[in-house]
Amino acid sequence: MKFTEVEFKDTMPIDGYGAGFFRVDGKVFEGAVLVLPNSVAAWGGYEDDEVLLALKVDVLFIGTGAETTYIPTPLRVALENAGIGVEPMASPAACRTYNVLLAEGRRIAAALLPV
Repeated sequence: MKFTEVEFKDTMPIDGYGAGFFRVDGKVFEGAVLVLPNSVAAWGGYEDDEVLLALKVDVLFIGTGAETTYIPTPLRVALENAGIGVEPMASPAACRTYNVLLAEGRRIAAALLPV
């Protein structure tokens, strides 16, 4: 079997995560983060919905921490009404899925709560 290395070109992949942090494009960020293909910023959690609703993406992965949990219904409804597909999952799975779709050049973002 032949493996090929993924090339992210001019985008910022999620390199790793741990207790309370994420490493994006080689830089460590403490706490919750919002990751876009070309930027990363602190995220205030579910109450910080205005920044999420302003995104110009097709899909938003919401990393819910160490375990998959529900996101608040009003947030899900608001995102769907804004035309943003929302996929909640455990943060480790959200990081991996984000990177796969990033390599495909998709319009995505990840809002991640730390593990």
